[in-house]
Amino acid sequence: MNPSARHELILGGARSGKSRAAEQRAAHWLAADRGHRATLVATALPGDDEMAARIARHRADRAARVPALQTVEAPSTLGAVLRRLAAPQHLLVVDCLTLWVTQCLLPPPQAAGTPAHWPHERDALLAALRDSPSPVVLVTNEIGLGVMPMAREARQVIDALGLLHQAVAAQCERVTLMVAGCELRVKGAA
Repeated sequence: MNPSARHELILGGARSGKSRAAEQRAAHWLAADRGHRATLVATALPGDDEMAARIARHRADRAARVPALQTVEAPSTLGAVLRRLAAPQHLLVVDCLTLWVTQCLLPPPQAAGTPAHWPHERDALLAALRDSPSPVVLVTNEIGLGVMPMAREARQVIDALGLLHQAVAAQCERVTLMVAGCELRVKGAA
């Protein structure tokens, strides 16, 4: 990992406050130095009307809370996007790994790629993190606390996401677990 960049993985359940915590990291980063930039790398694809409305609501809420936080869409080639945006004064916030992995392994009709591309995409993300001059905050769902789903495809996504979490956490200086809006430090100093 690039020693000048500080990466953080923020995990939590649905509505645990993980995205809000990542936005707070971006707001603090932007306030710390006039030369700082921050970009949210959004991974969601609007597969249906409810998801499209959810994405629009997140965009509007984020713009109100952190107006200077730019947004870039990266539903598939996340590693390549992180490499393209990386710069020492540029914080990158990825929201979220869960949707990205799901879309890679169970691609909706409008997605690029197939499940066969997953190993390449995973490796590209891990290499981009390792080499990044940017600090990166990654948001994801903690999936290891629930029951195993009955569907084989869902189990494959959970396995892939759990293994990705371990690999990403190994490259992060900090790992934070969000529970009911409260931060629990798993790895690293405050």
